[in-house]
Amino acid sequence: MKGAAAQLRMFDEPESFDDSADRAPFTDKAFKTQLLKWVGNKQRVAPAIIKFFPERFRTYHEPFLGSGGVLGVLAPRRAFGTDGFKPLIEIWQTLAGNPRELKAWYEERWKFFKSGEKVEQFEAIKARYNSEPNAPDLLFIARSCYGGVVRFRMKDGGISTPCGAHEPISPESFAGRVDLWRARVGHTKFEWMDFRESISRAQAGDLVYCDPPYVDTQAILYGAQSFRVKDLFEVIGHAKARGVFVALSIDGTKKSGEHYSHVPIPHGLFAREIMVNCGRSMLRRFQREGEQLHDEVVKDRLLLTY
Repeated sequence: MKGAAAQLRMFDEPESFDDSADRAPFTDKAFKTQLLKWVGNKQRVAPAIIKFFPERFRTYHEPFLGSGGVLGVLAPRRAFGTDGFKPLIEIWQTLAGNPRELKAWYEERWKFFKSGEKVEQFEAIKARYNSEPNAPDLLFIARSCYGGVVRFRMKDGGISTPCGAHEPISPESFAGRVDLWRARVGHTKFEWMDFRESISRAQAGDLVYCDPPYVDTQAILYGAQSFRVKDLFEVIGHAKARGVFVALSIDGTKKSGEHYSHVPIPHGLFAREIMVNCGRSMLRRFQREGEQLHDEVVKDRLLLTY
């Protein structure tokens, strides 16, 4: 931590550090209300990740936003949330810019879903999304599909997940979640952007948290098939050289630690590695319905450049 401490002291200088604006945000460890369901959601373990963030940083960047679990718990005072999946980021942009419309999207599809046989109604919404990917349909599918695991076909990018056994939350309940989340991410700007561009604009003293698709388990994510971790390591290296703090969640252990996912890490890129217990695998719960899954405990590696 010596290098990080030196940088933090540097930003304590009055002429370069506005204490009221740049102090690390207050973190509500009890915030567990999810806006979206998504593979790899980190909201439940976000406090365990956030405790390793620098005590002070300037702007927070999350270039693989997904369902924004860490962002929501952190509730930063100045942030950029970006993702390369356009329908997903449009959900976040609508949350920030027009929450009433986001609530209406969900309510309209919930009423349609409840107006007939649930599987048929769900499949109709899914078919419409697959014919023309869009944010409103993705929003409802994420909250109503089986296990909350939105799977995308490799051949055409279409969603393949069937209807969930659970009842989607009511429009009133969803509206409450919208209000909670908008208050927590009100200082975040959401943009459709490739992770390379997103990380490249981070400046000295900023914090970047990366939660990319995982090599072992998340090839079902939209665009994950073309993701190359080598490209990510390259831009992290450049960011580190600029004085940016970077934290990376990446494949760790599966099956109670029996299997250690092998992702070659460039020598000297990271200063520390921490294992974060993520509990039962969300994806395995979907694949092995009805089983106890005692052998599917997941631990992520949290790699820090500082």
